[in-house]
Amino acid sequence: MIITSEKIKEKAKELGADLVGISPMSRFEGAPKQMDARYIFPNAKSMIVLGFRIARGTLRGIEEGTLYTTYPSMGYAALNQIYGPMVLWNMTRFLEDEGYETVPMLNMNGGEAVNPVNGNFRKGWSRPVKEGNPYPDVLVHFRLAAYMAGLGEIGWSKVFLTPEFGPRVRFALLLTDAELEPDPIYEGKICDGCKLCVKNCPAKAISKDESVKIVIDGHQVEWGKLDPMACEKGLQGGYENEVNPFDGEYPRRYGYGRAIGGALGCIRACMIHLEERKTIKNLFKNKFRSGKPWEKIDHSKPYELTSDVIEHYVKQDKIEEHDAYENYKNKDNYGTDKSGKEKINPLID
Repeated sequence: MIITSEKIKEKAKELGADLVGISPMSRFEGAPKQMDARYIFPNAKSMIVLGFRIARGTLRGIEEGTLYTTYPSMGYAALNQIYGPMVLWNMTRFLEDEGYETVPMLNMNGGEAVNPVNGNFRKGWSRPVKEGNPYPDVLVHFRLAAYMAGLGEIGWSKVFLTPEFGPRVRFALLLTDAELEPDPIYEGKICDGCKLCVKNCPAKAISKDESVKIVIDGHQVEWGKLDPMACEKGLQGGYENEVNPFDGEYPRRYGYGRAIGGALGCIRACMIHLEERKTIKNLFKNKFRSGKPWEKIDHSKPYELTSDVIEHYVKQDKIEEHDAYENYKNKDNYGTDKSGKEKINPLID
C-alpha cells in the first residue's frame, strides 16, 4: 500500500482522533536547538499531529462549582495519558507495518532540559551525548507543532484555537520517515482579540498589552505575554484561592488533580465567546452559561455548615474532620490505632 496523507488522516480518525494535520520537519527551521524535534529523529520527513477534543461537559462541574474531578481526569489525564496514547500506538503500528519508523510522542512532561512551565534551562540536569547535540530531553512545543501542521492558530491567551473546537483540544505527535504531503499553515482568524481571557483569568497571568512574537515558516505568530508562575496559581484556584472552593489540599489522583481553576479565562471565557459568535464549527443546542456565574470565594470568612448538612449529617452523628481518612490510612491494619482506640472507617455507612 502506498502511504498518503489522505490515508493517514482517514486511519487516524478511524482510530479516534478528532483532528489530523501534517507538517514537514523543515518547519522546525529556526527553532531553538532544545525545542527542535529534528534532533529526536534526524531521518524523519514528516510530523503528524493528532487533535483530541476536550468535551465541553468536562468543564460543567467546575462551571457549577459542584464537581472537580471530571475536568482533570477526563479533560486532561484521560486524553493525554490514556486515549491519546492508544491512538498513537495504533497509528505507529499502522506505519510500521508499511515499513516506516515512527516516534510516538504523548502529551506528557518528563526529563526535559528546559522547564516546560517557565521555559528556564535546567542547569546540572543532563549533558549532550555528543558534540552539537542538544541536552536531553528535547522539549517539543505541542501547540506550535499543531500550528506547523495547519490545525489552527495560537490565541492571545497562548492557548491553541482550532476552527472546529476553539480552545477545547489537546494534541499528540508522531515523527515518521514517511514523506507525506503537508498541510498549509492555517491562514484563517479565530481569535478576535476580545481579551476576555485576560479579564477572566483569576491570577491575571495574561498581559493585556504586551505580546510575544515568533516566526514559523515565514508566518508571524503572536500571543499575549504570559506569566507562567501566575498561570500555575490560576490553575490551582488563584492567588487567594478565589476560584477554589476547597479549604484542604485537593487530591491529585490523576496527575492533574490541581487543575481546579477550570481554565476560567483561557478556555471557558474564550469558548463561550467563540460559541456566541458562531466562529467555531462544534456548536451546541444550549448555551454553556445560561445565568450569572458564581461569585469568587472569600476564604477569610469563617467556615460554616449549611442547614441541610446539619439536618442530614450533624444530627445523625455522621460528621468528621476533612483529614479523617488520611489519618485512618496512617493507622495499623487491625482495627485499632496505637492507643488502643477503635479505628474509624469513613467508607462504611
